[in-house]
Amino acid sequence: MFDFDNFREIWSTIQKNKLRTFLTGFSVAWGIFMLIVMLGAGNGLRNGIFYNFRNFATNSVESWTRYTTKPWKGMQENRRINFKEEDLTDLKIFFPEVSLVSASISHSDTISYNREYLTGETNGVSPDYAQIRYVNVDTKNGRFINEQDMRECRKVIVLSPRMAEVLFRKESPVGKYVRYGDSMFQVVGVYNDDNKSNNAPAYIPFTVAQMLYNKGYGFGYITFAVDGLDTEEANKAFEQRFRAWMARRHQYDPSDENAIGFWSMASEFQMFGNMVNAITLFIWIIGIGTLMAGIVGVSNIMLITVKERTKEFGIRKALGAKPASILGLVITESILVTAVFGYVGMVAGIGVTELINSAMETAQAAQQAGENMGEDLSIFRNPTVDLGIALSANLLIIVAGVLAGYFPARKATHVTAIEAMRAE
Repeated sequence: MFDFDNFREIWSTIQKNKLRTFLTGFSVAWGIFMLIVMLGAGNGLRNGIFYNFRNFATNSVESWTRYTTKPWKGMQENRRINFKEEDLTDLKIFFPEVSLVSASISHSDTISYNREYLTGETNGVSPDYAQIRYVNVDTKNGRFINEQDMRECRKVIVLSPRMAEVLFRKESPVGKYVRYGDSMFQVVGVYNDDNKSNNAPAYIPFTVAQMLYNKGYGFGYITFAVDGLDTEEANKAFEQRFRAWMARRHQYDPSDENAIGFWSMASEFQMFGNMVNAITLFIWIIGIGTLMAGIVGVSNIMLITVKERTKEFGIRKALGAKPASILGLVITESILVTAVFGYVGMVAGIGVTELINSAMETAQAAQQAGENMGEDLSIFRNPTVDLGIALSANLLIIVAGVLAGYFPARKATHVTAIEAMRAE
């Protein structure tokens, strides 16, 4: 049983071997520190990548028109494909997994209000677009495009935060009229954008954009959401069916993949998820390897310690000490060294990751305030480690320390007192 005398004896042993104890403890602390820092870096990369997908539904799909590269049924190659309104209405009928659909027409021009102006892009979209791309408008900031805007071809516009800031300063833009190109639009909302990007577009009804910029017919871009495509194989099968369907409707060779473009967020999301998982696994392997180096260091030192004290153990046994007391003394010393230095490494690792996270949050706050507009810090965010993982790593090194001290000490306690005292 451990008491104060045992603690004083352990402390005396540590003081006699300061360098050896420090080097052993440093290997433990360094292993814990590196594991936490590398896991924090992995989490920062994961958080940054997934943060960049925050404005996309993970089941969204985008398709756009291009030119054919193969002749088909007497028609020449290099024909321009153009989507039709019927494609929107029929898409949900022929593909039950499609839940949301929006066409899109982009146009760039000058937006002005009184004496303020800027050059910006507008996207003509349908109401479903807000759910597909997570375009959120707070109630206090108005609303998004609705079906009535579409039916009546209302000239209304939803501005980005940066546009509203430049054009209206501190004035509320909702209800005001802005000039976009040669047309006047009423501002019905300002959507959320934490980064206040200079390139964020405004939104107008698709029917208005089609009338103004596409001669009232057709469009070249379609965005929709699909449900139930949980695997890479399912996404590829859907893409093949979609391309074949479009080829039949627009009369081009089904094998001509250049006729339309196709991009699936689910496929991208799965690809990045697999990449991040592979990086995380690699980090765990390296981190555990570093941790194992510390464990090996503890094991070697405990072997040397027990060997050096074999004669002492013999004298103790001759004086009546029980093997359990000798075993407890060695294990307690091992636990003390690994626990203290493991805690130091854990605190240092958590402290470094928290400092990095705090510095990044400060920089991001400055960016959002407009002090560093244009910087992109989203690739690496919140590089911290869950406290449970840090404590588990510390517990692992302590258990390893117990085992490192137990086996050589157990072997030493089985040696008879006479043989132990003869040891050199």
